Amino acid sequence: MAAIRSDTFGKTKEGNSVTAFTLSGEGGMAVTVLNYGATIQSVIVPDRRGTPLDVALGYDDLSSYEAGSCCYGATIGRFANRIGGGRFVLDGREYLLEKNSEENRNHIHGVFTKRIFEAFEKDGRLLLKYFSPDMEEGYPGNLELTVGFQITGDNALEIEYTAATDAPTVINLSNHCYFNLNGPDASTVLNHRVWLNSSHYTEYDEHFAQTGNIISVENTPLDFRKAHTIGERFADDYPPFRVCTGYDHNMVLDGEPGAYKPIGTAESDVTGIRLEAFTTEPAFQFYSGNFIHCDPVQRGKGGVRYPKNGGFCMEAQHYPDSVNHPHFPDCVLRPGEIYRQKTVYRFRTF
Repeated sequence: MAAIRSDTFGKTKEGNSVTAFTLSGEGGMAVTVLNYGATIQSVIVPDRRGTPLDVALGYDDLSSYEAGSCCYGATIGRFANRIGGGRFVLDGREYLLEKNSEENRNHIHGVFTKRIFEAFEKDGRLLLKYFSPDMEEGYPGNLELTVGFQITGDNALEIEYTAATDAPTVINLSNHCYFNLNGPDASTVLNHRVWLNSSHYTEYDEHFAQTGNIISVENTPLDFRKAHTIGERFADDYPPFRVCTGYDHNMVLDGEPGAYKPIGTAESDVTGIRLEAFTTEPAFQFYSGNFIHCDPVQRGKGGVRYPKNGGFCMEAQHYPDSVNHPHFPDCVLRPGEIYRQKTVYRFRTF
């Protein structure tokens, strides 16, 4: 059973105290989670030589998390990724959300990243709870959310989400952890070798709005069914790269809907660290950190200036804008139902 230590991390601008909880596993893994945004602040794992390295991007202080724009390690919600036009219709009623991305065209992610969660410990698990009131950001229903973090004996971080509502609402939760398996050395992840369990992706237009089309990865730079390094096909003349300057795509997972299945793997030849990711979700956002350098907070942990492509994300989630595309997996949560998700990041060496 993992040990959990708590330390004061700071106070918000409003004067609210934030705590850092460090989970330590038997295999040399340690993960620090803040109750601000239910945020993964660090992930320390041994490299092939047994040297502990922090492989997650983030900040050393709370003020940077408040000011930063990259959502490093944060729990995303109520709806991860984008809702086109910041609007949706549910049971015949239109709901308007804050337009906070792409020149105020779309809604993205939500406010959970900046909220303080109530913390509990149970049987080696850290449980972080948040109550989202009816019409927060325009979302209907009072939502009760719990995010659980646990380290297992095989150096895996398990994240489990549950949520319930008292009125029909939409929900799409994820964690926005950026990984760099080279360690905290200000390198890019372009040398990381990646395999992805995905044969299709969902298309977006020049404003990142979903078109509703589900496209095969065959003969495209998005085909990672055989492993490639992240950077080796960046120079390809591929239209989606012109929009996002790299990878920032919702990848549809192969496998049975709702089943626990692999997302993919990533590995660094520099450190010998391999990440293996799994989820019960139908998709994940594969992001190559294309806009890290645009963060208004210019320094990360240890004073490191993270470069463009300085981290990658495998964000398990439903499809973006699912509520506006009936053929996408259902993202509606109704009273009496329980939203459940399990996502695991396991670390090995080679």
